[in-house]
Order: sequence, then C-alpha cells, then structure tokens
Amino acid sequence: MSSEKPDHQRRVRYAGTHPKSFTEKYKELDPLRYAAEIEHILARGQTPAGTHRPICLKEILTILSPQPGETGLDATLGYGGHARELLKRVAPAGRLFGIDVDAAEFARTGSRLRQAGFDESQLVLHRTNFDQVTSLLEEAGGGFDFVLADLGVSSMQIDNPARGFSFKTDGPLDLRLNPGSGFSASELLQSITRQALRDLLTDNADEPFAVQLAAALQGQYLQTTLELADLIRLTLQNSLPKRMPEAERKTETTKSLQRTFQALRISVNDEFGVLDRFLDALPSCLKPGARVAIMSFHSGEDRRVKKAFQAGERSGVYARVAPDPVRPSAEERRANPRCTSTKLRWAVAAGGAC
Repeated sequence: MSSEKPDHQRRVRYAGTHPKSFTEKYKELDPLRYAAEIEHILARGQTPAGTHRPICLKEILTILSPQPGETGLDATLGYGGHARELLKRVAPAGRLFGIDVDAAEFARTGSRLRQAGFDESQLVLHRTNFDQVTSLLEEAGGGFDFVLADLGVSSMQIDNPARGFSFKTDGPLDLRLNPGSGFSASELLQSITRQALRDLLTDNADEPFAVQLAAALQGQYLQTTLELADLIRLTLQNSLPKRMPEAERKTETTKSLQRTFQALRISVNDEFGVLDRFLDALPSCLKPGARVAIMSFHSGEDRRVKKAFQAGERSGVYARVAPDPVRPSAEERRANPRCTSTKLRWAVAAGGAC
C-alpha cells in the first residue's frame, strides 16, 4: 500500500473582493461555520446565498398564536425559518407537519431541523404538494389547530443557477419545483400555441407585451435561462417606443423579464391549480377555531386567497377573515427588500372562541 498522502486541495478562490458566482459564495453557503459573515450580509439588507429569510415572522406568530400541545401545518416548508419558530411554541407535546414539493430543498431543510433537535415526535415531514393536505388528516388526528402557507418560490431556489429560476444567471430552462414531474419551461415553449402563450403571459403575470412576446417565444427551442432572457430583451428592444429614455427602457425590460419568467414558472408548476385545490380542501382540515395564514407575492395568488376566505366567511366556514392584507413593516422592507410585494391574509375557522 502506498504511503503517499494525497495532494492538499485548496479551496477555489474568487477574483476581487466579493464572490460573484453562486458556487464561489462558500461562506454564505455554510452559515453555521461563517456566522459572522452571514450577519454582515443580513445587515446590508441582503439574503445570503442558499438561504431564505422568513417574512412577516412576528405577524404570523401573532395571527397563528401556536400554543403548547397544538398540532400545526407548515404547508410550504421551504428553508424552515417559520417552522423553527412554530415548533418552539408548540413544544413540548405539540407537533408540526412540514410538507414541500421541492425534493432538493426539502431534504436539506429536514436535515437542518433534525440537527436542531426536532425529532419525529415533534416534526412530521412529508414530501408532497400542499393540495394533498387531506392525506395528512388521519396522521394529524383529524385536523390542524393552525396552518401556514408561504406561496411562490424561495430565495435559495431563485439564487441557485442550477435550478434555472432566474434570468440573471445561466441555467437550464426548467422552472419546475419538482423536476421529476410535468414539462419544463423549455418543453412548454416548444409545444404551446401562440394564442395560449399570449393568454398565459396575460393571466399569470399581466404582461403588457404578451402579444409581442408570444410571437417571439412560441415554438422556439431554448435550453437555458439566458437564451430566453436574451430573446425577451431583443423583443422588448423592438417593441418599446423608440423615443423612450434609456433608463426607462431598461426598467421596462427588466419588468418584462420578471413577469415572463414568473408566468412560465406558474404554468409549469400549475401553481394556481394547486392553490385552488388547497383552498377548497382547507376548511375540512381545520379544527374549530383553527387559525390560517397565507402569504402571497403577486395579484393572481392574493386574489384567489381573498375570494376563498370571503366565500368561506359568507358560508359560515370561517368565523373571521382579514379585512385587508397585512404587509411587511417598513423596517422589514428596509432589511429585506425581497419581501416588498408580500401580502399576508388570515382566517379563523368557525366553531371556536372568537
């Protein structure tokens, strides 16, 4: 047997004073080891790579009011920031069910929470989409005392180029939360009709240039996020008024990039369909007096939540619902600009003390 020791592998260093690519941000991706660096990043109002900052945490804890011994559901586990605080409040005899459709992030978050000391008797994990909430009822004892749903995608999904959620970095044009199910965004663009793509851009993102973008994108074989982004930019360059100032052109182009990626992501994940099915099933999953909090990030989501809660109040399913959405405080928006568009709505199930 050879006694030679393998050459020491030095960590790849990044050029300049700050890392640019996702993989170079090794300190941000290892928050337990580099806690001081993480604090500096948070203090700058930024989200460290590979992490997610729980939004409206104080407001959610007030609305849900988790009590020791209760059984709750985090229907979109994500990075686990909300779940960690909910678990503390239902201890020692309570339970929190945590579900998520994203296999990669679900495994990492489950591991972190287990390492934090939350065992199977406290945290029950199932990888599934939240429209399957009724499948948990028997294990949950017939219903939940509180339910949280944080809709949309999380920072750690958007920031990782390999996931293909952002137009800012190159990655596969996929946009699926569960890559093992359904069709990718690349496949969608190749198979969809022009009219259907126009309707998709309008319905999912209120895109004002839906007609022009549908004509340019439909039937195209695009494999990466940057290929799609470049074609969107070219389309907007030819569609925006020629006399528009350059700064305004850049702003409008960025908005269309955001809206188009959002619209395609919503479509390939059937996000509106999943949300509608969840909202329909939700009342049958609640104990009397149970509290529900749902966070949304664009008008299509918020409109569905608002109408479902209002319909439930009229029918007597809910005793009370939020008269207006709760928004992040000015302080939170300064500390975490990504939360600016958040709308939080709540409802209280009938049959309990109001």
